[in-house]
Parts: sequence; structure tokens; C-alpha cells
Amino acid sequence: MDLSTDVVALTAALIDIPSQSHQEEQLADLVHAALADCAHLLVQRFGNTIVAQTQLGHSERVLLGGHLDTVPAADNIPHHFEGDRLYGLGSCDMKGGVAVALRLAATLATPNRDVTYIFYECEEVAGEFNGLQKLADQQPHLLEADLAILLEPSNAAIEAGCQGTLRAEISVNGVRAHSARSWLGENAVHSAVDVLQILGSYVPRRPIVDGLEYREGLNAVAINAGIAGNVIPDSCV
Repeated sequence: MDLSTDVVALTAALIDIPSQSHQEEQLADLVHAALADCAHLLVQRFGNTIVAQTQLGHSERVLLGGHLDTVPAADNIPHHFEGDRLYGLGSCDMKGGVAVALRLAATLATPNRDVTYIFYECEEVAGEFNGLQKLADQQPHLLEADLAILLEPSNAAIEAGCQGTLRAEISVNGVRAHSARSWLGENAVHSAVDVLQILGSYVPRRPIVDGLEYREGLNAVAINAGIAGNVIPDSCV
């Protein structure tokens, strides 16, 4: 991996390396090897999380972080350009930010503050797998800094927080029947429409926390129902 190239080319190269959550090893190997070649950095690896630090003895330290993983692919690898726009899985979230941090790590040998760079695994899944959380639990000294910035896509705005999550499963029951005799059953998918209408009509709150406005989200993200094309489903989750 050539960290001396411009950030657009580096982002494109990163996109083309699949790194779905729990499958970041190939990309982590390349990041680790590339940073290990930088004489001004102390590089450590914890699973598929890479930590690189300058050790210049400055009184202040800045931490730059970004996650290596992406959500599952959906026909968006490899990258492509449309005019001057780069498209591909993770181009925004967040291989663009990772490319910026990698370029800085490789080329900024004598910053006026010490810098810690963290490239971590499993951000897009449950918190128990999150590489940054594992560092906080097991190597908290590596997170010590006077300023920390995660290079998530924010259109160059500073975001002081993010949403937490609460996931729930709602089960709707019906009566199974052959689709040729559908009147003998009760379609659980059809009954679930009432639940979806409630979700669709919900108006999210916009709470103010420490003077900053946040937005709720309440959404259905998956439906599981049916066992065959000729069977009325008796359950919808």
C-alpha cells in the first residue's frame, strides 16, 4: 500500500480491499505493514486494530481515529468515478477519512504535537466487537490525548456526539394456510402493516443536549416472514 499517493487514489485503493465487519484482516495487514515502514512511528496491533504513535516528547497529544470496516457490500466494489466524484463501498464511511489519517501518519514526521493514529475494527456492528472499545477496556493509556477527532463523514462539520441504539423485535402472529385456500388462514405479513404504519407516522423528537440539537430515528430495518411461496405466513418478525 503506497501511503505517499494522493488521498483520492488512496481512498480508491482502500475501497477495493473488502473489509466488511469481522473481515478486516486483509486491510489491517496492509495498514500495519505500511505504517511499520515509517521510522517515525511506534506501531502496535491488537487484533485487527492498528495503533501508530509519534514519540517526540511534546507536552500535548492529538488522537486521530477511523474504522477499517464497512457494512456488507451491495454491488459497490470496486470503486468507480463519475466525473470528479468517487463512488464505492466505504468511500464516505469511512475509507475517505482513513485515507486522510494514513496519509498524515506517513508524511507528517515532525508534527508540533505528538499524534496517535488509530485504525480500528468492527465499528459497524455491536459495541462488544468494537476495536476502539476494546482498546478503552484493555489498553486505555493508548487513548490518552488532549484532543481526539474521529474522521467520520460530517461534511467537515464537528459533531460532538452520536446516537445510541436500541433494537427490538416485534412479532405478529397469524394462521398458516395453503395460498390456494388463503381464506382459511390469517396473513401475519398483512397484519404487520398496522405496526409499520405506526412506525411510519412517528415524528422523531429533536432533543437539545448541551445546546446541541440531535435527532431521533425509529425505523423498521428488516422483516422476516414466510416459509414458501404457496403458504400463508403465520408469523412475521
